[in-house]
Amino acid sequence: MIIRSKAPFRLGLAGGGTDVSPYSDQFGGAILNATISLYARTTIETIETEESITFFSVDNDKTYTFNCETELPLNGEIDLQIGVYNRVVKEFNNNKPLSFKLTTSMDVPTGSGLGTSSTLVVSILGAFVEWLQLPLGEYDIAKLAYDIERNDLKMAGGKQDQYAATFGGVNFMEFYGDRVVVNPLRIKKSFLHEIAFDLILYYTKTSRESAKIIEKQIENVKKLDAKPIEAMHELKKHAFSMKEAFLRSEVSKIGTVLHESWLNKKEMATGISNPVIDNVYDTAINAGAIGGKISGAGGGGFMMFFTEKTKRYAVVKALEELGGEVKRYEFTNNGLFAWTLK
Repeated sequence: MIIRSKAPFRLGLAGGGTDVSPYSDQFGGAILNATISLYARTTIETIETEESITFFSVDNDKTYTFNCETELPLNGEIDLQIGVYNRVVKEFNNNKPLSFKLTTSMDVPTGSGLGTSSTLVVSILGAFVEWLQLPLGEYDIAKLAYDIERNDLKMAGGKQDQYAATFGGVNFMEFYGDRVVVNPLRIKKSFLHEIAFDLILYYTKTSRESAKIIEKQIENVKKLDAKPIEAMHELKKHAFSMKEAFLRSEVSKIGTVLHESWLNKKEMATGISNPVIDNVYDTAINAGAIGGKISGAGGGGFMMFFTEKTKRYAVVKALEELGGEVKRYEFTNNGLFAWTLK
């Protein structure tokens, strides 16, 4: 039997960072995000003739094989895959080991700022849910994915990515301590097509360790550093402004909100920007972009820039001359999806 699943990556359009504890615990967070037609994919092939567990990562072209055990040791390379397996066996399979080959692949590089780790966890978890027919709804899957990353694997990060990948679509999310509320937005198709045309997704061909930046952000909140906290307050306000712009189909506001968000985001922690990123941003603005921001925690990966009407082509040309890659995409209304081939 073969089980497949896919989960979409997201664009964090406003409010990013306010979903990270302890800020969200103390002040509450808000984010406007939207999933796009780029995915993390998982295939499980069940094995009945031998007792073994094999993980194959297409992205790094490596295979890892283990004896069939109830708990596998983390190895620093495929901890996400192992973490999901360990939790599923412990919580849902009565501590009985499973035998299978699990293959994962992603449409974007690891650490590129589109929520890659969390989306991959959701995809892997979705495949196990489909295989074992686990009675888990969308909120259950997203919360479990978060718990595996943040608690089992001790990986620093926020809460939005797991929920975006699971639910899909354009969502306004609110965070109150451990409570997450996902508000799906009904957006005109013509508006989404226009935003997908105007909003350029640019891969800088650099990666970063988001955990280090997020840890610095967490530290700033814990020590009540006024400047980063005030920046996060402003970012939360931008999430509400972006939601209003989407609901009212106010294209002209998108670029302005992105630009203001970028200015505030850089105040949250050191390492969010650097000379390379600043040069990319200035190049896009000088070519005709209205505003933009880095995707994810910062430090590298994807950036997004908003243009209007015919300005897209000049901005794309200027960015490509810097050596990066403009990635085409469309917005998608669907989140995690899994199916079985028998």
